[in-house]
Amino acid sequence: MSSQRRLNPGTVEPKGRPVGGTEYNWWRAVPGGTGIAVLALLLSKAPDISGLQNAIHKLQDFHPILKSRLIRAHSNTVSFITSPAPFVQIKSVTLSSTSTILECAHSPENHSNISPFHLVLEHELNQNSWYSNTVTADMFFATIYALPNTKWVVVLRLHVSACDRTTAASLLRELPALMSEGEGEREGGETQKEMGNQGEVMSLGIEDLIPRGKAKKPLWARGVDMLSYSVSSLSLTNLKFQDPRSPRSSQVVRLQMNQSETHRILAGCKSRGIKLCGVLVAAGLIAADSSKRRSDNQGKKYGVATLIDCRSILDPPLSSHHFGFYHSAILNTHLIKGGEKLWELAQKIYVAFANSKNSNKHFSDMADLNFLMCKAIENPGLTASSSSRTSFMSVFEDPVVDDQSATHDMQQDRLGLEDNMGCASVHGIGPSIAIFDTIRDGRLDCVCVYPAPLHSREQMQELVDTMKAVLVDGGN
Repeated sequence: MSSQRRLNPGTVEPKGRPVGGTEYNWWRAVPGGTGIAVLALLLSKAPDISGLQNAIHKLQDFHPILKSRLIRAHSNTVSFITSPAPFVQIKSVTLSSTSTILECAHSPENHSNISPFHLVLEHELNQNSWYSNTVTADMFFATIYALPNTKWVVVLRLHVSACDRTTAASLLRELPALMSEGEGEREGGETQKEMGNQGEVMSLGIEDLIPRGKAKKPLWARGVDMLSYSVSSLSLTNLKFQDPRSPRSSQVVRLQMNQSETHRILAGCKSRGIKLCGVLVAAGLIAADSSKRRSDNQGKKYGVATLIDCRSILDPPLSSHHFGFYHSAILNTHLIKGGEKLWELAQKIYVAFANSKNSNKHFSDMADLNFLMCKAIENPGLTASSSSRTSFMSVFEDPVVDDQSATHDMQQDRLGLEDNMGCASVHGIGPSIAIFDTIRDGRLDCVCVYPAPLHSREQMQELVDTMKAVLVDGGN
């Protein structure tokens, strides 16, 4: 379908539409605990609540999907309905209440050196406002937590059907600018102009924007591919499950590298013509395989899902200012025999991914993977130990790049912005480890999310520490 037939210049803001297939998948996944997006900003200055409220309302006006609600009809169909006015109201959590949350978070398994900021992020990842799949559900929540040592955390929590990682990264750029005096009007005005020109596109899901012919697949090929995905999943290797029976939550470990280490890794990728995702997966697979003692000396197969931001390759193309969920996934399996070298494995992994992308599998297999994900949600027993694990790891094709040093300095001075993290929960259906990577001022910063107690913090910290050691050694 051409863009001319899709767009109606007379319509600026969508009033509502049925969710697309991928968005419906997230509607199904979030009640189980996967797909709760959280963006957290650590501030050393008390936030201006009225200014923050105003900034959030501007964001909702600039991006209509942020002031939408998910509505479930009696026929079990689900739609976005856009409110005519912004509706998010900031919730404030006192220092006393925050301290209670932090005390509860410091279970025997948690290390005492985890920062309050980190623990607040985890707490929000497990606040599931969509648990009951009610008839009407808001998409967007905002909370301010007072921390010890005169610090604050501003948290935005969103339903992933309206907030993929590109949307989250844009939010993290736009909100501090809107909160800063003077600078916010310029940033917001540019965004509003773009949204006014292309608002109708926001009323379309990713499936409606796939270029003609890219998703086409013969019926027999679709059946063969779905059977292949199903059979292959039964032979995949998983990390050792620590506790597959207890109720689950999402927890986080962080992988951070300095500028020198990051530069060497990026230079290694550039010289080999591969992307960072290839080397992150390679380090993850080497780390995972080293933790599994083998007596049979046989290779192990691991599943890896790579998420692609499709905005630039849709019809019509979208920009990062088009909020919503416009990612697709490619699922590859990799045989690890032991003793692999980082860069050789990274190149092999990236070539496999690139070949799948060149074959348009991110479009042609979208419906298949959505269907299989729904089936796994309905029947956890189809996965190993009823773990709901669909792969060992998920990564993004490209990292978020945040190198706006001058802007960051301004926000640091005016807002006291010290740190930020963004990620989504995975304790329902999903991978054992989801990596949300950012290159901030030349430093690699990965927020790694995992389901607990299916995996323990000690287990995942060891995995990530090994990954970092492999990366540093490879960079050297």
